[in-house]
Formats: sequence, C-alpha cells, structure tokens
Amino acid sequence: MGFLKVIRTWALRDKMPIREIARRTGIARNTIKKYLREGIVEPAFQTPDRPSKLDPYAKQLTAWLVSDQRKSRKDRRTAKLIHADLVKLGYEGSYERVAAFVREWKGERQRAYHTTDRGTFVPLVFAPGEAFQFDWSEDWAYVGGERIKLQVAHIKLSHSRAFLVRAYLLQTHEMLFDAHWHAFRAFEGVPGRGIYDNMKTAVDKVGLGKKRDVNARFTAMTSHYVFDPEFCNPAAGWEKGQVEKNVRDARHRMWQLMPAFPDLDALNDWLEERCKQLWAETAHGRLPGTIADVWEAEKPALMALPTMFDGFVEERKRVSPTCLINFDRTRYSVPASFANRPVSLRIYPERLVVVAEGHVICTHERIIDRSHRQPGRVIYDWRHYLAVVQRKPGALRNGAPFVEMPEPFRMLQAKILRQPGGDREMVDILSLVLHLDEQAVLCAVELALEAGVPTKTHVLNLLHRLLDGKPTDQPDVNPPAALSLSKEPEANVARYDGLRTQKGTRHAS
Repeated sequence: MGFLKVIRTWALRDKMPIREIARRTGIARNTIKKYLREGIVEPAFQTPDRPSKLDPYAKQLTAWLVSDQRKSRKDRRTAKLIHADLVKLGYEGSYERVAAFVREWKGERQRAYHTTDRGTFVPLVFAPGEAFQFDWSEDWAYVGGERIKLQVAHIKLSHSRAFLVRAYLLQTHEMLFDAHWHAFRAFEGVPGRGIYDNMKTAVDKVGLGKKRDVNARFTAMTSHYVFDPEFCNPAAGWEKGQVEKNVRDARHRMWQLMPAFPDLDALNDWLEERCKQLWAETAHGRLPGTIADVWEAEKPALMALPTMFDGFVEERKRVSPTCLINFDRTRYSVPASFANRPVSLRIYPERLVVVAEGHVICTHERIIDRSHRQPGRVIYDWRHYLAVVQRKPGALRNGAPFVEMPEPFRMLQAKILRQPGGDREMVDILSLVLHLDEQAVLCAVELALEAGVPTKTHVLNLLHRLLDGKPTDQPDVNPPAALSLSKEPEANVARYDGLRTQKGTRHAS
C-alpha cells in the first residue's frame, strides 16, 4: 500500500514523468499507467482457480454437512469420518483438503447466522388491542409450609405491555384456560390475536411452515373469547420476545421478594396485586407514561369481556365395584347407583365434576399431589354409600367411608350400635339426609344426644318438631304433690289371668 502511495504522489502531486517513475521503481511503464488509470490504492492479488480432486464430490459433501446439522451434536460425523466415507466413494485427495472445505462451509453458515438468520432481528410494533403473548415458566415458592415447584403462566399485552403472572401446579389444559380468563379479567378486555409457542396443550402436531393441528379444546376457547391464535416457528422464542423478557424480569421483581403463603389462592392474589403495582411503577419505554397509563388508553380497543369459558377437560371413566374412580393417583367416590358403569369426569383446576346421563352426580375438590413417595389417596363421601348399607347394614360398622361422618353421627353410632338391631336403626337415621336437610338431621341427633335418649324414635320425633317449627326445648313438668300416686303401678301381666273365662262368667274373646 505504501509503494502505491509513492507512485501516486510522484505522478499526481510532483508531476513526474512515467519514464522517470519506471526508472526509479523498476516497474514497467504499462503497469504504472494501469495503476494510475484504475485508481488502485491497495494491491489485489487474484488466486487462480485451480481444479481440485474434491470438486466432483463437493455436492455430496455439502449434502452430508447439511444432513449432519439436523442431528444432535453427539451424532454428527467428524471431518475424519467424512474423509473416510469419501474415500469409499473413490476420492483420492488428502484429508487436509476435506477439513479445509468443512471449515469454509461452517464459516459461511456462521456468517449467515449473524447477518440474515437468527443473529439479526426486526423491531416489532403492535397497534392497541392487536395482540397478546403467552408463555410458561417454572419457579419456586413457599406454599403451605413447604417449598414447591410451580408452573407459572405469563400473559402480556403487546401494545401497552401490561402483564399478569399466575401460578399453578400443572401445565394442563384446564390450567391454561383458567390463566386466560384471569388475564382477560385483569386486562378488562380481549385482544384480537394471541401469540404462542408450540405447547402441547394447544398444538397436537407441528406441520411445515405455519401449518398446525390445533387442539380441539384450545380451538373452542379461542372461539369463545373471539381471538386468533398464532404460533411461533419451532425453537424461535424471540418471535414473542416481550413475554420471554417478562419471564426473566419476573424472577427478580417478584419471586425473589416473595413471602410465604398459606395456599395457592393467596399466592395468586399477591401476584396480581404485585403486577398492577409494577404497571404503575414501570415506564413504558417506547411511549410516554407508565405501563398503566398506556393500558388505560388501550382499553377501548379491547373487545368487551365475555362470560367465563367453561374450561374443563373431559375423560371417560368406569366406576369400580367399590364406587370409586381413579384420576391422577387419587381415587374419588361416586354414588353407589353408578357402580360398574361408565361416567364422564370433567376436570377443572380446583375441582372434579362427575357427570352421568347428562346430569352432575357429584363434585370433589381436586387433589394434586406430585410426590410419588407416598401412596395414592382415597377421597370418600359417605353419602355415596348409603344405598349400599341400606341393603347391607352390617357394613356400617367398619365401613371406611363412614369414618369421615360428622362427629354427632359418629357419637350416635357408637351408642346405638350397642343395641340389638342398632345397625339397621343407624342406617335409617343416616338415610334421612338423602331426603331432608342434613343440618336439620344433625341438629336432631345432637338434641337426642344431649337428652340422653340416642334412639331412632326420639331422633325422628325431634326432627319432625324441627321441620314443623315446633319448639324442642319444652321445660320439664313437675306434677303437684296431690297428684302423686300412693302406689306405683307394676308391670305384672299375671293379673290379666283373672280376665280369663271362669265358672258362670263369660267374657268376650
């Protein structure tokens, strides 16, 4: 470069003749004229295109390298293995030439990555009410006295950047539906689009390009809330970068500052309040004002909030002979009239609803226990087994479901089973809850226990008084002394022998 500068200085500034420059430098005059004419500042040396023994195999080698890129790192072939495979095809060149080809090919791929592929991005702008982004994350919190891992749903409006964080124990369909409802409720409206990754609760199969086989229940939810789902390309999380950043920011803005909570509901209430505080404290960045200010301006562009989507997942179950169905390592009781029959189980985030013949037959609070160290639990409702003990009253004495009866029933059972026929009487008393108010039956049992008369007859008498509105706490009546008997009557049936037929006396038979 310095040599060319000297030539240009002599010719252009000092007006030295070409012949003199050639004499001083020893370079041909035509070469000097070429440098000056073309304005060459830096010397360029062209490498001649020489044929290589690898040229006939370049296409095959490129195909192998592309194929290996789709495999895991452990399954990719080294340059030595590729050279050995080329030798089998007839390649007679050196390994160094193959290694140089591989290095050059990978270098071009790396440059493309940083220029036109994932290394570069286009800033995105969203109109008010246009879209929201959704993602899951995993975080830990102290709930109910222990540290548990939670599945956290993040929903963020793309324009105002208002967000909601909500914690669950699972990433199932019913949790997904519940998260959307609470987010739309907090945002006070529904945007026009939802941007997701290819999560299994939404996408059954990922096709070519943007083709997706969307889950039927997920489609039903989007139809109910009237928004269009849009799915990112596989392994392309930057296409929903706002919510991805929200996942990262939430760890030091929420989870690291979080206190302990008695249950999951209290945790979610705290998370919602914390999110709204951050709306008011965080500047929007692109627009003037805070996130809360921009959200207030965006609200008119959101669709009005419809009713809550009935977000359950339905499974078909068969009731066992012991009137139980099994779900998620826990067994739940079902009314005995449906034993050995198929039923439908509707799964909600917090409850399970059993449906048969188009009617709800029972509801249970859902138990989610992810620990496999303990055996599965059994959840009984003793009312479901009353039809069985009416036919088999002896099963009442040691029946597992009846251990969970209210305490007054258990106290009455302990007393009444000591009497002959007590099993049948106790079953008759318990069966009253199938037709009458259970609290009224409990009250009658408590009054009978207080009176010290734990019998079926007395319980029925008290129950009728309660249902008729008559007072059951009548004061004791003390008869006056003048009405006291001088001789107490005796229960002596032998006296009736005198009424039998005697001589000269005729009695009616």
